[in-house]
Amino acid sequence: MKAINKMKFDIKLQNHLWFWGLYFLLNFLRWGAYFNDYPYSFKSNLIEFSLHIPLVYFNLFVLVPHYVLKSKYTKYTFSLIASLFVIYLVKTALTYYIISQNIWPEANREYKPFEINHIVAVCIGELYVVAMASSVYLTLTWLRERERNRSLRENQFKIKLKYLENQIQPHFFFNTLNNLYALSLESSDKVPDVIIKLSKLMEYVLYDIKGTKSVKLIQEIDYIHNYVEIEKLRFDNVEVSINLESNIDEIEVPPLIFISLIENAFKHGGLNNPNLKIKVNCKIIDNKTLDFEVINNFVHSQNLKTKKGIGLTNTLKRLKLIYKNNYNLEHKTKFNYYIIRLQIPINNED
Repeated sequence: MKAINKMKFDIKLQNHLWFWGLYFLLNFLRWGAYFNDYPYSFKSNLIEFSLHIPLVYFNLFVLVPHYVLKSKYTKYTFSLIASLFVIYLVKTALTYYIISQNIWPEANREYKPFEINHIVAVCIGELYVVAMASSVYLTLTWLRERERNRSLRENQFKIKLKYLENQIQPHFFFNTLNNLYALSLESSDKVPDVIIKLSKLMEYVLYDIKGTKSVKLIQEIDYIHNYVEIEKLRFDNVEVSINLESNIDEIEVPPLIFISLIENAFKHGGLNNPNLKIKVNCKIIDNKTLDFEVINNFVHSQNLKTKKGIGLTNTLKRLKLIYKNNYNLEHKTKFNYYIIRLQIPINNED
């Protein structure tokens, strides 16, 4: 974890002050009540915390990065023992000269410096504080790092999704402009209608869905309808029907998620097909799943294994990004019909 490897002091100073202040207060009240001697408890804790705090940060920002994170555990152990020995000397001296010549008043008898029981008690007390404070700090650091990673993943997701959307949008306009160019070469009177409908498509893409994660399904259906109208101007004999078998007024979907399925029907069904028929069925299943199906007829001599275009490929990538594995896209041929069916959850929380 990068933040812990560097052991940055990235928790606000006021939070450190709150932690040590509250810890000192609790210890002061606890031992003051235990011995019924609050002045002694205050002086004793003042000495102890003046040693606890440097040891904790020395362990966190010097010993751990230089030894533990580099797997130098033996050096870490010796360094920590040496630090505890220094702490013991300082604590014993301060207690002796400031508080009492009895260096361990809490014990049931008088102890002299360097007695084994006193050394062990002081070291265990320091290790307890180091372990507790370090655990709190590392836990908070881990939580902050986890939030950073989550935010980074979310930003990467948005960037990748936006990149795919930006690829798809020019793709549609490029195809439509090709259609318009073909009609203009024929001096067709359909050109003004194509321009008007194209402007509606551009308005939807450039303004209506800009910066949005989801749109009303009915808006997507309107967009599809305008796209179909443009394609119908290009094909002489085409019949398109859109059937809404459920109430979709409140359903929201990712923008431009279905249009490549429609485009695919025109692209592969319209080749050498004198009478193209496309049927779009949209319905809600069990109030949980949106079922979007496109059926088009085709000429058997056509090669249906044509490599996927950028539109359908990017749609698949977007589905994977948005829904993970919680979607179903299948296609099949039946007689002289090609059927592609997409099922996605509604009210998707991801």
